Amino acid sequence: MARAALGSVLLSDPLDPCCAQLLRAAGIRAREQPGLSPPQLLAEIQDCDGLIVRSATKVTAEVIEAGKKLQVIGRAGTGVDNVDVEAATRRGILVMNTPTGNSLSAAELTCGMILCLARQIPQAAASMKDGKWARKQFMGTELHGKSLGILGLGRIGREVATRMQAFGMKTIGYDPVITPEDSAAFGVQQLPLERIWPLCDFITVHTPLLPSTTGLLNDSTFAKCRRGVQVVNCARGGIVDEGALLRALQSGQCGGAALDVFTEEPPRDRALVNHPNVICCPHLGASTREAQRRCGKEIAQQFVGLALGTALAGAVNGQALGCALDPQTRPWIALGRALGLLLQTLAGPVQGALQVCTLGAPLQKAGTYLSPAVATGLLEGAGHKHVNLVNALLLAQEAGVKVTATEGEAVPEPGGGDSALQLALPGTPFKLVGSLQGSTPVLQELNGAAFPQPVPLAGHLLLYRAPAGASPLPAVLGLLGAAQVRLQSYHGSRAVRGEEWSCLGLSEPAGALAGAAHHVTEAFALSLEPCAAASRGAALPR
Repeated sequence: MARAALGSVLLSDPLDPCCAQLLRAAGIRAREQPGLSPPQLLAEIQDCDGLIVRSATKVTAEVIEAGKKLQVIGRAGTGVDNVDVEAATRRGILVMNTPTGNSLSAAELTCGMILCLARQIPQAAASMKDGKWARKQFMGTELHGKSLGILGLGRIGREVATRMQAFGMKTIGYDPVITPEDSAAFGVQQLPLERIWPLCDFITVHTPLLPSTTGLLNDSTFAKCRRGVQVVNCARGGIVDEGALLRALQSGQCGGAALDVFTEEPPRDRALVNHPNVICCPHLGASTREAQRRCGKEIAQQFVGLALGTALAGAVNGQALGCALDPQTRPWIALGRALGLLLQTLAGPVQGALQVCTLGAPLQKAGTYLSPAVATGLLEGAGHKHVNLVNALLLAQEAGVKVTATEGEAVPEPGGGDSALQLALPGTPFKLVGSLQGSTPVLQELNGAAFPQPVPLAGHLLLYRAPAGASPLPAVLGLLGAAQVRLQSYHGSRAVRGEEWSCLGLSEPAGALAGAAHHVTEAFALSLEPCAAASRGAALPR
């Protein structure tokens, strides 16, 4: 899946007009149909190659299964909690978002919420509209010198930090991914959560909604906070336990809350909305003209880049695809796929642990995209359909294969390069080592037997092993000639443990050959074409 044939893309939520315009300019049919009911969406998605949504459309597993041609789902915004990413991954469907498109708008709304909490601006404005002049009722507090706890220090969290520092606030925070050194660069001191709770005058959350962040603020954590702490949630409903928040407001443990998101939208339970110390908005974090235009433009550009095979940005579940589009890494992905197919051909049904080791400094961190490539070849060799870099690792795990990636330093000889890829099945003799000659994947070593001239992994191959010193080649060539299959190349390995490997490049698949060749211990045939196929022991029966 180096590029996607996107003929028709459904836009099922209102998007800036530039989104459809950019898609159409690239030759993609953009179908703008916002407001579809769930049954209508199931009907419309059946012949679509792509789907673009905002927040309203719920892309459930049922929707994904209905999209028989679906290749990519785009979320014009940051979160993807309205998309069943696991179901999409299982189907090999790429999920993308626009992580930067609404960051500024969400950060500015958060800052506005903090100001409104400090000075009770919405309540004072409502009082004025009721004809009152209640100056004493709305005594506020300055932000200068107050402590702001920021939970989640990604793009939005850091934008909030820098803006609130301009008001003289002390910014502390927590993020399990961002290092303390990185957060210190934008003025946030990272602390453990247990130390943050009692220090904060204000707390704002900017994390995704995950099992680990659901109910992050709850009865227990509110009890550890300063009395009167004020809370902002412009991220995702559910990060703040709404029941716990209401109890904290009623007891005075929480002095006020500003909410742009809710567990249920729109909320049917109005207890929080109606509380006098709660400021709330109907999920307006990305509701600016600038954010909508950026998100619509970014997601359209991402779809066009994928369709043209030129770039991949914003991938949520198929990061390896970006490497498949890069001319520098594409040949390595082809190598990984070829080695995976060859290993499946040699070892039969692969089960248990599979070690993918990248050798040489240039391939450091390459395991993140080479492991899915190897798993793709492995599954294709086992007859799996609809496998690609998006779903290969998940499907391999479900098939009983645990792929682990490691890094090594030594590159075996001969090689002709400073990098190599090694596959090994622990507890078995199966070990393959491959590399590149130019942009051509080659096999350097098979089960410890090195090839003085590496074997190009392309076209139709026939591999066999025989006792060292035996001469089965004439008999093999006789079988090939009888089947009118031409020999195009020959590579022989050095002897290991009294045996040698031979690899023949052929003009046609060798799987249909009949008969036997003298001295051949075992033979394997495979075809490294776009639709790979392989057979174990089928070319030359023992």
